[in-house]
Amino acid sequence: MRHQILQKNHYQTIPGKEKLLNRLVFRSRIYYVIRFLLVVLHSWPKARTNRLSREDWYNSSFSMFRIVEECGGIMDIKGLENLNPSETPVVIIGNHMSTLETVTLPFIILPFRYAVFVIKEQLFKVPFFGTYTKSTGCIGVSRKSPSEDFKQVMHEGSEKLKNGQSVIVFPQSTRDTIFNPENFNSLGIKLAKRNKVPVIPLALKTDFWSNGKFFKDFGPLDLSKKIYFEFGEPFEIKGSGKEEHQRVVKFIEGRLNKWSKEE
Repeated sequence: MRHQILQKNHYQTIPGKEKLLNRLVFRSRIYYVIRFLLVVLHSWPKARTNRLSREDWYNSSFSMFRIVEECGGIMDIKGLENLNPSETPVVIIGNHMSTLETVTLPFIILPFRYAVFVIKEQLFKVPFFGTYTKSTGCIGVSRKSPSEDFKQVMHEGSEKLKNGQSVIVFPQSTRDTIFNPENFNSLGIKLAKRNKVPVIPLALKTDFWSNGKFFKDFGPLDLSKKIYFEFGEPFEIKGSGKEEHQRVVKFIEGRLNKWSKEE
């Protein structure tokens, strides 16, 4: 039944999915942190021996998706028809706000196409979670040297694309609730251009899951904020790619402005 949840092009969380236990612990981080860790620990034995399959990753992400809803998160997901499988893989380019998109996007995307993230290499070193993340085949970058990161993504990203896997790129230097186009590089566009594959823009608003002060991945949850994901129409890269880069930027800015007015 899990794959049927996102059969329609627009998914919205039905109100009332929040668990009583989450309210009993005063909607603190206790419920979601424990549930999150249990999901990772459940997958860890396979991850440790590099046996984590696409289906395993999907199932883990589905559990994360449900945890968010059980904690009172309201999802609004649009543009799923733009993820429909095609003859070629794609580069998905989006903004980056929180841990939420990292753990829930596989559930949203994997039923349509196999895709891996470009993420901070540092995440591979996090106990348990790092082993789990590395086993999914994600591409790690240092975020210390732009030139080295570029080479890494061009090399590994191209290999993934040649093998039929799509690549998800968050071109910002770090997670941020404020979208600044100046910090949004054209790495994803360049990867798509080099490999002659389409781009799918992704706009998201996930500040429901805040960044923590001491441990960034486990910040407080803000139930007053709705969670938004929207995938744009795929398009090809022509010329230098500058116009396509601006197209992605405008798509993200437009959706963020629209969602901010709805709150």
